[in-house]
Amino acid sequence: MNLHEYQAKELFRRFGVAVPAGQVAATPEEAVAAAKALGGSVWVVKAQVHAGGRGKAGGVKVCKTHAEVAAATKGMLGQHLVTKQTGAEGLPIHQVYVEVGSQIQRELYLSLLLNRDRSRLAFIASADGGMDIEEVAEHTPERILKVELHPAVGLSGYQCRELAFGLGLEGGQVAAFEKVMRGILALYLAHDASLVEVNPLIVTGGGDVLALDAKINIDPNAVYRQSDVAKYRDTTQEDAREVEASKHDLNYVSLDGDIACMVNGAGLAMATMDLIKLHGGNPANFLDVGGGATKERVTAAFQLILSNPNVKAILVNIFGGIVRCDIIAEGIMAAVKTVGVEVPVIVRLEGTNAELARSQLAESGLAITPASDLTDAATKAVRLAAGR
Repeated sequence: MNLHEYQAKELFRRFGVAVPAGQVAATPEEAVAAAKALGGSVWVVKAQVHAGGRGKAGGVKVCKTHAEVAAATKGMLGQHLVTKQTGAEGLPIHQVYVEVGSQIQRELYLSLLLNRDRSRLAFIASADGGMDIEEVAEHTPERILKVELHPAVGLSGYQCRELAFGLGLEGGQVAAFEKVMRGILALYLAHDASLVEVNPLIVTGGGDVLALDAKINIDPNAVYRQSDVAKYRDTTQEDAREVEASKHDLNYVSLDGDIACMVNGAGLAMATMDLIKLHGGNPANFLDVGGGATKERVTAAFQLILSNPNVKAILVNIFGGIVRCDIIAEGIMAAVKTVGVEVPVIVRLEGTNAELARSQLAESGLAITPASDLTDAATKAVRLAAGR
């Protein structure tokens, strides 16, 4: 689960991470009122969307008058911001964050995430703040600094100083930087984060160290125990079909193809998608109905994948281990009748009660194409999706 910048900075403040003063606004009038309340002579209006690269896409405007604040806000609200992280459709802007301007002397990068290869948390830092960290890593990897935290020790003072000196900080900036690192770590652990990123972390003209931007991702598997941040979820920033899938405990990810997949098990789902690609097709989604699939869940899954107008065929690939294949067959038949499926449906069933399930489908009188194995299913799905 992603947080907006203004939400992330609210958490930063709670954990002692210094950020510039700012207020969220949903109208030009609220934005002007925020600028007046914040004071100063320069303000930055930032579109609140779940994507990076906002500045390059016109989602960050520096304003020197209240009229400019109003104009910038009016120009953003209600629009879709398109960045390289959003795709061509962009993301809707419902709010802006009005922040006092900062005197930026230096821009740094800092993040905390899990190094899955080492099973340890790692702080990543770079003196090239304000840039895409992926580009820095690709072109100048020597400018990426990293320290890993031993699970029994945690964050040590020498590690904070190692990064601070590596970034060229000095004097009181070193202590301020350590405070930022410790605050980020405490936040990460307290709220089950999967990523906390500050880009840029700035050094001001007065020598202060501030988080000018803030990005926090919460582990979706832990949201159930994070009620205080679960309320921050903004479903308007998510794919509508993925939101609907979560209501039925379906694991769904939208893709750009035209062959819808309904599979039980993540590994089998990925293998199914690979075979579709291997035989010249393109999957329209990843959909794992889970080991405890029911008739109702299968029906919901059909409704979900058919909400995508690009779907030209549906491939159902079920291995009956925990779930019985005849239960899946009943769900498929009910879904085809209830939803009114008008595209080819290819079904491959193996496992518990597979023979019974295949007999049920064959005797149903419905336009369902059986497949003998996964390769057969994939080739038939690709052929039928192409209208052959």
